[in-house]
Amino acid sequence: MCQCEWIVYAKRPFSGPEQVLAYLSRYTHRVAISNSRLVALDDRGVTFRWKDYRAKGRTRYKTMTLATPEFMRRFLLHVLPSGFHRIRHYGLLANAKRKTNIATARELLHQPAPQPAAEPGVGGADQGSHRPTFLCRHCGAPMLIIETFARTPHIRGPPVTPSP
Repeated sequence: MCQCEWIVYAKRPFSGPEQVLAYLSRYTHRVAISNSRLVALDDRGVTFRWKDYRAKGRTRYKTMTLATPEFMRRFLLHVLPSGFHRIRHYGLLANAKRKTNIATARELLHQPAPQPAAEPGVGGADQGSHRPTFLCRHCGAPMLIIETFARTPHIRGPPVTPSP
């Protein structure tokens, strides 16, 4: 694990935080372009749909055709070198030290750690209940069954009669 110091440089945005958020939201969890935006590939080049965030209404969505080498050049600008990550989390909730950071914050705030929920059926009114307990595989919390559905048979079409 890297024990290097991270220095985050941030300054006030020129257009305000709303524009910064709108800009970053277009890049955080996506690749450069999705397949659904590609319109055509022909002798002229690659045609794709794009959104002009400065325009409003019907003129906001536009198409553009670029020569294939230029399209590839622009696409590859978004590909990160090996070993780089698109998003870095830092600070209190950084994944590398999240548990220790939260424990330290609780200690400094004089807050006890949350106690795990009591198991259903242990010394409570649920004893004798045979309802299964399903646990969330991500956080371990018990999941509530709201509704169950009976398995339905496969829908089949009417039998096809051979034509004479």
